[in-house]
Amino acid sequence: MLKNVGKCLLVTVLAACSFAGVGAAPRQAAAFTSSNADSAMNAFVNVFYDPGAKYFYTNSDHQIHSEHAFGPDGGKYTDFWWEAQLWETVMDAYERTHNSTYRTMIDEIYTGFNQKYPNMMANDFNDDLGWWALACMRAYELTGTEEYRNRASFLFDQIYSFYDNTYGGGIWWKRDGTSPQKNMATNAPMVITAVKLKNATGNSAYLTKAQNIYGWIKSRLSSGSKLQDHVEGSGNGTAVDWDFSYNYGTYMGAALSLYKETHNAAYLTDANNSANYVISKMTLSNTLMYEGENDGAGFKMIFMRYLNQLRLETGNSSYLTFLQQNATQAYNHRRNSDQIIGSDWTGPTGSGYVQSLAAAAGASVLQLVPADGYTGFIAGNGVYEAENALLTKNGGGGIFNESSTAGYSGRGYVAGWNTNGTGITFNVNQNSDSTRTMTIRYAAGAGNASRYISVNGSVIAPNQVFNATNGWGDWQTLTLNVNLKAGFNTIVIGYDSSKGNANYLNVDQIFGL
Repeated sequence: MLKNVGKCLLVTVLAACSFAGVGAAPRQAAAFTSSNADSAMNAFVNVFYDPGAKYFYTNSDHQIHSEHAFGPDGGKYTDFWWEAQLWETVMDAYERTHNSTYRTMIDEIYTGFNQKYPNMMANDFNDDLGWWALACMRAYELTGTEEYRNRASFLFDQIYSFYDNTYGGGIWWKRDGTSPQKNMATNAPMVITAVKLKNATGNSAYLTKAQNIYGWIKSRLSSGSKLQDHVEGSGNGTAVDWDFSYNYGTYMGAALSLYKETHNAAYLTDANNSANYVISKMTLSNTLMYEGENDGAGFKMIFMRYLNQLRLETGNSSYLTFLQQNATQAYNHRRNSDQIIGSDWTGPTGSGYVQSLAAAAGASVLQLVPADGYTGFIAGNGVYEAENALLTKNGGGGIFNESSTAGYSGRGYVAGWNTNGTGITFNVNQNSDSTRTMTIRYAAGAGNASRYISVNGSVIAPNQVFNATNGWGDWQTLTLNVNLKAGFNTIVIGYDSSKGNANYLNVDQIFGL
């Protein structure tokens, strides 16, 4: 759960890529093979794991950076919930390989964490504690070590004590009463943990609690396939609408856990709806979208873990294809120098330092699914939603995402756009060198609007006119040819006041690539 703006930069501002570097586009392509999965995991461990401390570093350069200066030793090592996710990355590798090195690391990381955090209950965030309860149960299932089950049981009981009837049910996010809210990140993982505890102990009370929590989530944070992030405020509270892939992932995992336990098909429907929402609405040409640095960089790892479990349960071939293609995208965009994977799977990792949570996400996805042996680039379906692209802002404003005018595709569109120096950057991947007919879907309700268009740094249309439309709900298209190369490309639609006018322009998507 986003703790504060400093701990989780989630706005997709192009400048945010400076953490990992934008860099030149590599033309590398590799088969998604078991060797790739080994290489990705070896690189992750070599760069981030400190065997002396039995703990992971926050950053690839092992330095403290203000962007995420949280965790032991002033932020040199990962913080509470990151370490739980990285522990699960090691479990992902162990589950795939049964390699004794990873089996040893499971125990070592648990020891190292307890040395850094000797009193876990000093943490006021129930979601942080919950990630460890969930990871402990997975460690128990993989190893049979009773200490992991006992720790999970203790943590679950502590967390569930913060369930009450405010807002109709649910577990509070914080234990100290500040920032009062009940959110998906706290509640959904506890459903999964409770079902695991029921199976490990035979105590049916855990299943009752899991169903209680899930029932509240379903009533307050779910509407069809659309999920809300949290409920806050006075009285019965107000649901806050933030789309994060890990919310859909944990809800999917919760529904799947209850389906496997009860065989109630309604739970499976919920799980599939959650999976399909992200696949259809939170991607760029079928690759999971960039969700920012810091906490956001790890969200898709959690989504992919539970999507893979759903794939295994249902045998859904489209889920397998999605997982394999995203694994290939992550690996193809790895950094050449040390083979680690950055936060944006749609483009090159670059040369700057990489955060461990981002690198773990890339390493994990290659552990989760069987290799397909495909050698080459991934073009996807050729549809790029503007609201999922990278926005370049000038002084923090001048362009933003919106969903108030009907007729858009995906989750919304880019709007509020009339500030010099702003733009939309689409990371576009192609199977081969080619000339494509690109179609831009837009609305120009304020009259003719002009923007420049560049491809791979070269301006191909310095003053492209988007003809006026009959209001903002009148979506029209503009078509032009673009030359693209095999692998990674960038297409920018930008505003330069010296070349265009200040009329607003709403952009819904580009397609045909």
